[in-house]
Amino acid sequence: MELLVVLLFGLLMAAGTATVRAMLKDGHGHTPVVRSTESWYAGNLPSEPFTSSLAWYRPGARVQ
Repeated sequence: MELLVVLLFGLLMAAGTATVRAMLKDGHGHTPVVRSTESWYAGNLPSEPFTSSLAWYRPGARVQ
């Protein structure tokens, strides 16, 4: 029984050490800047904001 507890404790220590080492090796959460080479596009999104299409509905709103 004591051997099982010692092995379990050793496993927990190894897992904790591996977790800390992986977090430190990862760069502390810093991610590299994304370099985009393709032009930006909106896909199938509308060309104007949704709120401007509701301008006719809101009282007192000016339509552009």
